[in-house]
Parts: sequence; structure tokens; C-alpha cells
Amino acid sequence: MADSPETRRARLLAAIFHGYDGPAVGIRLWDGWRWACSGTGDPVCTIVVGDSKALAALATQPTEITLGGAFLRGDLDVEGDILSVFAVAEHLLNRPRALRHQVAERAARAAFAGAEWFRHGALHSKRRDRASIAHHYDQPVEFFRPWLGRTLVYSCAYFRNEGDSIDTAQEQKLELICQKLRLKPDERFLDIGCGWGGLILHAAAHHGVRAEGITLSRVQAETATRRIEQAGLSGNCRAELRDYRDLDHGQERFDKIASIGMFEHVGLKNLGLYFRIARGLMRPGGAFLNHAIARSAMAPIREDSFIAKYVFPGGHLVTLNEAIGAAESQGLEVRDVENLREHYELTLRRWVEGLRRNEAALLRIVAKTTYRIWLLYMAGSAAAFRRGDIAVFQTLLSRPDRGKSSLPLTRADWYDLRPAEEPSPARAG
Repeated sequence: MADSPETRRARLLAAIFHGYDGPAVGIRLWDGWRWACSGTGDPVCTIVVGDSKALAALATQPTEITLGGAFLRGDLDVEGDILSVFAVAEHLLNRPRALRHQVAERAARAAFAGAEWFRHGALHSKRRDRASIAHHYDQPVEFFRPWLGRTLVYSCAYFRNEGDSIDTAQEQKLELICQKLRLKPDERFLDIGCGWGGLILHAAAHHGVRAEGITLSRVQAETATRRIEQAGLSGNCRAELRDYRDLDHGQERFDKIASIGMFEHVGLKNLGLYFRIARGLMRPGGAFLNHAIARSAMAPIREDSFIAKYVFPGGHLVTLNEAIGAAESQGLEVRDVENLREHYELTLRRWVEGLRRNEAALLRIVAKTTYRIWLLYMAGSAAAFRRGDIAVFQTLLSRPDRGKSSLPLTRADWYDLRPAEEPSPARAG
């Protein structure tokens, strides 16, 4: 007697999940049929498969593009803990080719009605980089506020405790950057890739510097300018729409420089140029804090990247060794490197929570596909930081002045994260 359709489905899904050792998940197909993978405890999430094409994305040609595209269209969805589903994605993407062929044969025998399998068929120039940044950032600022929080900072926060709110953690990160750079009143400070102005506002308000920020996003520059005006800091703080390559780096006019979350857009071929420009902008004895995501040298590199297609066209992660080598080749000295990988996972979890909590309001601002791109990007990035495929490093560099770094002998003062204007509590005795 021939197997029933339900039996063929169960065998197909069992083949797909063969060897899977992640958290228990459930599957619900378009007609309501359910299946649960073997695992301990109740499923932490349910993968909702909307049609036979989406099942094919799981079964025969799973790539970041096919799986991500199915999610954006709503053909695949996740109920429950979306972060846990990335263990399933890793399992699918890392299956041996021979096993994929076996699953494809089983999928063909399953004979789902109407099955159609998925098919899909000058880098870092100024113009292309500008278009890439606009593609990612030029959404209405009202889309970002509900989940980024009051600082509007879109980079890894700094958690002194895992229970810190996103606002507290971001303010601690801004202060940590200022402490590492040891900003002083009236110093000239440049933020390369200033976003919506969070760091230059903090540095000007709490450390008295003359702060300048540049960004390639028109919306970010306009928003940062409004925030500066509202804070009454127009006299010593400004934001401009400008490419870092257009700065006159023959003038050593800045005492301190930061670049927070912009380095990922530079590209491997431009690393030397990037650090050469930063060095040329900085006075001898100055300091440069480069805060950037780096890929692990051991992490797999996938040709079909969801992020490259939908999020950061032209974005490129380099390894820490590549970044440091490029900096040293331009005469910058490495003074400190700190890995904040766990902090970025916590940050992304806060952002995912904010995106899901504010879904209804956000869908009145952007299209559903845009919302789902951001949700999947944030959740997938959290999973990548947890696995250790990527990390985020704060690298403190200096331009020595005839051998003098102008830095103290120790870094003991870095982690008192109260802004300079707030007095420390009196100590007993």
C-alpha cells in the first residue's frame, strides 16, 4: 500500500532535519498540517510554511537568499522566538551536498501539488557607497526611534549588567568612547559616519569638545542638525553630508577621531586609504577609536548572502588582522583592542524586542517587506554574534608625536562611565 501524503511529508521533514541538534522547533504547513522535530522540551518556535515553494527553499536549495526572500514575502514566517530559528538555518546551510540530493529526491516523491523549486540567477566608488548608505539608512527617523531608543545610536551598546535598558547601555557606550579617547574641553573631535548625531551630541554636551560629524545619509545629516539645534549646541557641534574621502586630509586639524559602525562600508581595497586619511586629519599625539564589526577568519563565507542582497549592498567585513595591518601600514600605533561580541548580541536582542513590540506602529511608516528585512537582519545578526562568526572590536589607535603617544600609562580611568559634568560621589575616609 502506498504511503499517505502525511507520511511522505513527515519523511521529508525528518530527512531535512536529520542530524539537527538545535532547540526544538515545530513546522506548520499551509494547510494546517503540523510536524515537530525531535528535541528536548516543547518547541521554542514554529516555522510557518506558506506554500510548496517555501518548502522547497527548506528542502532542496536552502541559501540565505532563498530562505530570506521567502521570509520577506511572507511565504516563511516564525511564531515564537525568532532568534532560535537561526540554529535551523545554520543546519540547512551547512548540510553536505550529498544529503541535499537525497532530500531533493524525497521531496520529488512527496509530490506536493504545484511544487516549483526556487531559482535565482565600480564596488566602493563614492557614488555606489552613497547609494548603498541611502538604501539602508534613508528611512524616516520615526521608523528607528521606537527600537533604537532616545539616543538614536545604531551600533553596539555597552552593558554593565545584562538587565540594562537599551537607553542606559547606549549612553554607557557613548561615554566609554569618550573616556577611551580622553576627550578634553575645546579639543576638536571628528566622528566619521556620525549617524543621527548621538556621539557628537554627547561629546559636545558632556566633554566640551568642538565636535564635527559626517555621514553619507541625507536623512541622518538633517536629523542630526535638528537635534544639535534643539540641544542648543550649534556653536560647537555640527553634522555634514560628506564622504570621508572628500575631507582635506592634508590638514592636521583634529585632536581626536572616532568611527563607530562605519568601517564595514569601507571595503578591503580602501582600508589603507581610510587609515591614511584618518592619520592625515589627526594632529601628532592624537587618538583614533575605530569601532567595527569583523568577521572571524574561521567563519564560512557564503556567496548567497541575504545581507549583501537586501541590507548592505557592497558591505564587506574584514578580519581583525586585516584591519590592524592596514592601520599599522599607515603609521598608526595600536594602543588597545577590546572585543564587545557579547554586548552586540544583547544590543540586537533589545532591537528585535523593540521591532516586534512596535510592529503595528512601524508598519504605518514603512512597507511590510522593509520591516521584515530589518527584523530578519537583526535576529540573524544576533545569532551570528552568539556563534562567534562575527565580533565587534573597539581599536584605539594613536599617531605618535616623535615617539610620544600622549596617553597615560594605564587605562584604569576608562570604566568610570559617569559623564564628566556629573560629580563623583564623595568617598568615605
